[in-house]
Amino acid sequence: MNEWTTIDAYGVVTEPATLTIQRVLPGPIERVWDYLTKSDLRRQWLAAGDMAMAVGAPFEFVWRNDELENAGKRPDGFSEEHRLESRITELDPPHRIGFEWGASGGVTIQLEEQSGNVLLTLIHRRLPDREMLLKVAAGWHAHLDVLAAKASGGAVPPFWANWSQLHGEYDRRVPRSDEDGQ
Repeated sequence: MNEWTTIDAYGVVTEPATLTIQRVLPGPIERVWDYLTKSDLRRQWLAAGDMAMAVGAPFEFVWRNDELENAGKRPDGFSEEHRLESRITELDPPHRIGFEWGASGGVTIQLEEQSGNVLLTLIHRRLPDREMLLKVAAGWHAHLDVLAAKASGGAVPPFWANWSQLHGEYDRRVPRSDEDGQ
């Protein structure tokens, strides 16, 4: 077992409004890149939406989590579909992509080859408050679990049950600030 297989699956708050989460995925890097950038592959683990591979190019994420393999029962308060307008902010294929997260926040995903595997590092910046951070952390974690299963040919975990459990776990892990009433 190499050092990369022992990375903690949980994301960490690396700055007050920033989540960093990592995964080790089987290579090659070009295949992982395709899962990030090609709509037909990305929709299998995250959200559909065609991307023109150019800095400044607009695109739309379209989530239909109920259509993910082994989705399970959607929790109350979530719609069947969610859309988010975005724009590519940085691009270095197949190593790095950055994009806006709607009107606020930004995401950078970096891929690094590691002995036949790929270290994926996702950084989500400018999360507006703790509750959004908890939802985003559970969401990225659950979606990356699906990606890891797809990339490795493993069993896909039940998405919504996983998200619900992860939301509670992140609530326990992420410290409350004075502004949160603690």
